[in-house]
Amino acid sequence: MTTIPTARLLPQALGVLTAVYSSAVVLSPRILAKPCKLTRADGSVAPEVATVIRAVGARDVASGLLLATAPYGPARRGAVALRAAADFGDATVFGLTLPGAATRLKVAGFAAAWGVLCAYSGRYAG
Repeated sequence: MTTIPTARLLPQALGVLTAVYSSAVVLSPRILAKPCKLTRADGSVAPEVATVIRAVGARDVASGLLLATAPYGPARRGAVALRAAADFGDATVFGLTLPGAATRLKVAGFAAAWGVLCAYSGRYAG
């Protein structure tokens, strides 16, 4: 029986975590809207904001599942690159456009950190 080094599972684990979190965002856009300061005064999410958040969430569910299931080697390296590019893109957009400097820093910083972690996992993708 061949054992897989634990580090080789990092890209898959990040893919699963991305897909799970993003599924929650699709079901409840407020999960992302609230920290982004994109909710209304009463805490609700405007339908047009919810639509865009759900679209981002759907993209991330797909890329997370791809990362979780891509075979070791070129396919997994490609999935890592896609996931990291999406996170760096989110970090850029959030960092430039969200309301308030503190919000931009917090949300963009989280997206960038996740992108760095995903990119780092590429060293174990084959």
